[in-house]
Amino acid sequence: MDISQFDASILGHRTPDPLQFAFAGKSSAHAGRGGRPLTTPEAQTARMDQLLASEPVPGRARCLYVHIPFCRVRCTFCSFFQYAASPDWIHGYLQGLWQELENKARQPWVQAAPFDAVYVGGGTPTDMSAGQIQELGQRLRRLFPLSDDCEMTLEGRLNGFNDDKFDAALHGGFNRFSFGVQSFDSQVRRAAKRLDLRDAVMSRLQQLAAADAAPIIIDLLFGLPFQDEACWQRDIADFLASGAHGVDLYQLIEMQGTPMARLIEQGKQPPPAMTPMKARMYAYGAQTLEAAGLTRLSVSHWARDARERSRYNALAKTSADVLPLGAGAGGNINGVALMQHRDLPAYQESFTRTPWPVAMMMEPAPQAARDGLLKAAFDRGILDANLWARAGEPELFQTLSPLLRAWAERGLLELRADSAELTLAGRFWSVNMAQGALTALADRT
Repeated sequence: MDISQFDASILGHRTPDPLQFAFAGKSSAHAGRGGRPLTTPEAQTARMDQLLASEPVPGRARCLYVHIPFCRVRCTFCSFFQYAASPDWIHGYLQGLWQELENKARQPWVQAAPFDAVYVGGGTPTDMSAGQIQELGQRLRRLFPLSDDCEMTLEGRLNGFNDDKFDAALHGGFNRFSFGVQSFDSQVRRAAKRLDLRDAVMSRLQQLAAADAAPIIIDLLFGLPFQDEACWQRDIADFLASGAHGVDLYQLIEMQGTPMARLIEQGKQPPPAMTPMKARMYAYGAQTLEAAGLTRLSVSHWARDARERSRYNALAKTSADVLPLGAGAGGNINGVALMQHRDLPAYQESFTRTPWPVAMMMEPAPQAARDGLLKAAFDRGILDANLWARAGEPELFQTLSPLLRAWAERGLLELRADSAELTLAGRFWSVNMAQGALTALADRT
């Protein structure tokens, strides 16, 4: 590999402070490369028929992703809001979802091997009623082959997630819960249109964690308006005091068209943190969590005890198959990327023409399996030549070695004979580095 052709967008800058200044900013939310799209509904349906009649790839992990596209309130930073939650809308949507579950569960590819993880996301799945949550879990367990230790996650918000819903979810088979706290600070939460203030969030989180019925996980965002470094330090302390079993630390990615962007443009909110400050916030969070004894499972996720595996997140970022279910759900089967109709009328109407509500389908990019290995390695923070060799890529580490040496010189990783481990700075910039590796390899496919 000749790295002389690459600029700082791939190599990073030579700087005494790579944590803050190795790159100009985060390149994207996720690393990846596209493949060849199938553009006609007829081609998509035929390809989906073929995929679901095929045999699974032996040994490849499999997941289910179920999308519930409703929220009572749109958070100011969110660019994924689709529909306001209402009992009638949710009821009508679930009738279509039940039909999709039945259609897909009958297919040979689905029944041929167990699924390792299930993730119900959104939207706000906890805006469903207790009965609907339990029914969804029970239908998934009845219709789909799940492994004995399948991780089954329900995502949502703490507001409105009462004991009836918690008990119903447990009875439905959910064994992991992920809540988008984002920040405990009341001012930050008000500005972001979160529904509860700090004391209510802490109280409910402590109750759920103390019940010890399943791992309770939270997401925290760093870089929000009004969230300075002192506020972030309190957020980390509040998580540690909550008793929750795991935490994801995510950098705020500023997206155009969000309510937050408009409020900032109108001068009604201060701008979010700049990248150097977000880098310091990440470093503080990572170092504090690890000093408190938590185990780092990825560059963004920490666990308090062994029950928390973050299995779906780890598998979905590799070449694992992800079967999408519901409006707006995305996934992939045998490397073919899928996105289902986001628009509810289009989703529901599609069942009159085909069992598969596919809006977009893309054939695998060249070397898609190799790309999955790379993305998974950067997400873990460890690039292991021996692991890649066992996965069928014995030359990958050597091929990347000129780029790895450049990153080592810039303080982004520690390079050994047959492995590389991202430094704290490298973990902060892991998406940029993963995308850089994919770009560097693009002309070698």
